[in-house]
Amino acid sequence: MTDGLRHKQQKDENFPVASFLFNKQNQDIVSAYYDYARCGDDIADDSSLPSAEKLERLKRLEDALLGKELAEPPETIVANRLRNVFLKENLSFSLATDLLTAFRQDAEGFHYETWGQLVNYCRHSAAPVGRFLLALHDENPSTYLPSNALCAALQIVNHIQDLKYDAKILKRVYIPDELFEQFKVKPDTLTRPQSSAGLKLLIAEMTNRVRGLLKDAEILPGIVKSRRLRMVICIIFSLTNIMVKKILKGDVLAQEIKLNKWDWLRATFSGVGRGLFIRRKTLTNKGL
Repeated sequence: MTDGLRHKQQKDENFPVASFLFNKQNQDIVSAYYDYARCGDDIADDSSLPSAEKLERLKRLEDALLGKELAEPPETIVANRLRNVFLKENLSFSLATDLLTAFRQDAEGFHYETWGQLVNYCRHSAAPVGRFLLALHDENPSTYLPSNALCAALQIVNHIQDLKYDAKILKRVYIPDELFEQFKVKPDTLTRPQSSAGLKLLIAEMTNRVRGLLKDAEILPGIVKSRRLRMVICIIFSLTNIMVKKILKGDVLAQEIKLNKWDWLRATFSGVGRGLFIRRKTLTNKGL
């Protein structure tokens, strides 16, 4: 039996995804980045901490990354590891500090009135992850815009998965007021055992907008030069589309909707195949 709450664990994360496709060096770098992001997210999500303490710890996490923090709080370990990686690879610290902007919003309980505000949140909570992977593979900055759209799509899908958990445990709501009003749904319905007809329509609208973001991002695999990264991106597309279908078929309040091993296997095979096909198509167009 399940109460519909999706207890967040590392295995539930969609970032980083398919890291086995990266070489050993990049796997280590991605791991350092993930640990830093996980640390900041855990601070923001810690219900035992008051908002002021969360903000202070997030500041220490940022200061340690920038080399300003001399003390040795728990945050310093992951921050120093990532700092060394960024200095070695000549990566911009903004790829990590931008994440903290989103975590601060979470810590302060930011209230979303419009879809634009939610997408802007994703520009800090998810888009830096995509830009980090692109920068790590020395991709052209022209890839950043479609990457932002893909990352926003995946982030919003995660929000939909976690609607009940976020509302009941974290006292946090990522659905904008304008959608609540449009479908005549109250925020307090997010903690109920089952979704109302109105909430299902609202979620369908959100998934429709997610598909719009995926449409904006569909150019990305074709303009990425790294074959490994291109396959990872195609896997992310597949996983996101699978999850959207699962959300529409199920009830996010009544059950835990998540990816299973078959979903991962299916997405991996289709993503790798598509990634290889896109590369061959690009080479053919160039006459090579």
